[in-house]
Amino acid sequence: MTSEPTAGTDAQPADAGAPTGTRADATRAGSSTEHARTDSFAALDALVVAVRDLSEEACGEPSALPGWTRGHVLAHVDGVAQALARQAEYAAHGKRIQPYDGGVEGRDAAIEARSSRTPAEHVDALTAARERLAAAWPAPGAPLWDAPTSYREGPVSGCLLAWWREIRIHAVDANVGLGFDTWDDRLRKHLKEFLAVRLPADVVLADGDRERATSSPATSSPAMSSPAMSSPATPSETVVSGAPADVVAWLAGRAPAGPVRATRGSSQIPLPELAPWPSAQR
Repeated sequence: MTSEPTAGTDAQPADAGAPTGTRADATRAGSSTEHARTDSFAALDALVVAVRDLSEEACGEPSALPGWTRGHVLAHVDGVAQALARQAEYAAHGKRIQPYDGGVEGRDAAIEARSSRTPAEHVDALTAARERLAAAWPAPGAPLWDAPTSYREGPVSGCLLAWWREIRIHAVDANVGLGFDTWDDRLRKHLKEFLAVRLPADVVLADGDRERATSSPATSSPAMSSPAMSSPATPSETVVSGAPADVVAWLAGRAPAGPVRATRGSSQIPLPELAPWPSAQR
């Protein structure tokens, strides 16, 4: 769902893999799910506060996404919230529904139609979306987190992780004063694992614990598994390095605040081209 400057729509498997069944795994998954839930609400609250202070003209000004105004980004955040909330609502009744009425075309039309809202109207919409999400998400530890949905054919917990990514990334895209420093360590780790499939096979990340592009959205779990690699790069591999927040921002297709470099052996080379965003719907 996340819109980013270079990626199109690309259907992929579910975000979350099958649970391993151990008590430790269940504890980690529950802790990660609750953190994602709490942090996503904090992100939405911060965005609402920032939008409330915008001038009437500000929503028509450019966002960090090419071709989109702030209003487009805010309309998209609202649409994603509604789409993922209804995944949980239907799952609670043992039913499934597609994220967007009318598919990608319906999603895009709704964004365009709602992009011209005033700041106050955006605040009202985002506040209503928050209330809907709060009612839709299961209680901590509830079995309903494992209920199947139509989003990536994955569970409700995968919808929550998608919302966590969406709100944190697009809160920065909205260009309202919220930066990459709002992404905590657990979100950065999750984004690295989710987005590792964007890396070419010969590229490794060097921001702390490096990882190969062997992780995939189909095998990532809410427990946020360990990095795929921590051994030194070989001479034939490209190493991408920089501050952790900047490397993850680059991996998400965003312009990092600080330098991100690619080296092979002892030579600096251009940054590699990333594969499309691993998203069922942008």
